[in-house]
Parts: sequence; C-alpha cells; structure tokens
Amino acid sequence: MDIFLVRHGEAAESWGESPDPGLSELGVLQAEAAAAALQLNVRDNTCLFSSPLRRALETAKPLASMMRQAVREDEAFREIPAPVPLVQRPAWLRQFMQQQWHEQGADLVAWRAAALRQLLAFEQPAVVFTHFLVINAVVGHVLDRDETLCFWPANGSITRLRHNGTGLELIALGEDVTTRVN
Repeated sequence: MDIFLVRHGEAAESWGESPDPGLSELGVLQAEAAAAALQLNVRDNTCLFSSPLRRALETAKPLASMMRQAVREDEAFREIPAPVPLVQRPAWLRQFMQQQWHEQGADLVAWRAAALRQLLAFEQPAVVFTHFLVINAVVGHVLDRDETLCFWPANGSITRLRHNGTGLELIALGEDVTTRVN
C-alpha cells in the first residue's frame, strides 16, 4: 500500500516570521503541480491527510478538489515543535538540523514516533500533506539513519513510501533541492 508524503508549497512568510503562514503565489502553483502529479498515482480509495497548519492544508486543496474528497487534519503530521519563541526558531532550527536523533529530548522523540505510528496505522493508501522535518524524520527512520536531516525535500515535492504490513519502505525520495526552509 502506497503512502505519499507531500511537502507543503512555499509559504508566504518564513518560519521565524509567522507561526502559521499560508502559501505564497509560487506555493499555490507548487500545490497545483503536486496535485496533477499525484492524480496519476492515486486511486479512489486513497485517503487525504494534512497537518493542521495553513500551508499544508492549502497545499492539499487542489488534490482534494480533483478527487472530490475531504482532507483529514492530523496533529501527527504537524511541523516540529520548537521549544523557543518565534523569533528564535530559525537559529534553533539550524542547530537542530545539524544534530542526531539520539541527542534529542523525549518531546522531539515522541513527536517523531507519533508521525511514524500514524503512518503505520493506515489501512489504505494515503497522501499526507506535511512539512520538511516530518518528512526527514520519517525517511531517517525508514533508512535507519540517526541524522535529523537526511535530505532537502523541495516545496511541493512528493516522497513515496510503501506500507508493507509491518513497516515502511522508501520507494522514492521527493525532489531534493537545497531551499530556504520556510
């Protein structure tokens, strides 16, 4: 059973400027392109899930419209919880992305485990609209890597996993482009 992880389109504001920005004009185009690509790979029994944050929900809209299906919001796919105030998040994020998972506190390990647990609980194909570090957390686990940053999924990129009944397998990484993390 396939699971697609879609990184949200480009946000209108950066991670340090707004706690919940919507999409930029480019982000809307990226969401439409992702929907067009996904439409070729999804079936009627595919469920749509999203982080509750605006940029992810807005990225889900084009595919939901094409499929005439509601998007289920799921906290398990929310962006990483930064333990610092908004203005300090970019510096915290840069530091976090240079670390290993074994260095993380219980709260971040639990955040990663919740996303993995939810993906493993899926009983039918799914598309999940989520965030840069959620995708990295999942891919790192699947590849048995300790780094918090395994690759740079581009905005609107699609990473394909397969649920094999007992675990997750990586089928294809999404487009890997070094971008500014919004």
